[in-house]
Amino acid sequence: MRLLHTMLRVGDMQRSLDFYTRVLGMRLLRESKNTEYKYDLAFVGYTDESEGAVLELTYNWGVESYNLGDAYGHIALGVDDIVATCDRIREAGAKVTREPGPVKGGSTIIAFVEDPDGYKIELIENKHAGAGLGS
Repeated sequence: MRLLHTMLRVGDMQRSLDFYTRVLGMRLLRESKNTEYKYDLAFVGYTDESEGAVLELTYNWGVESYNLGDAYGHIALGVDDIVATCDRIREAGAKVTREPGPVKGGSTIIAFVEDPDGYKIELIENKHAGAGLGS
């Protein structure tokens, strides 16, 4: 078995595609529209679906926002230079919600950004990504 994708419900497909492709640098891998059941799908990622896990963005026609609930945590992305990445994300007009710094109780350098729908995305410097957050 392998992890294929994570699905996020979004309130505006174009706004979300702009964030994940332009701001975070993912590629749009494929899109589909289901007129019978009134939803659109877009799959985005850094590699082809055959090579790694991707995000499935789902827009249900007419639904502009969702209650994210308290069970959702975050998506984590590895980055080479966390400070430069946060600067680039901020310059692109996106929100950095936690500035780069060590995780509580450890030395791994992390930051958090937020997508247009409020989903949290954790950035972890690649040199620490495999060590675990408490390391």
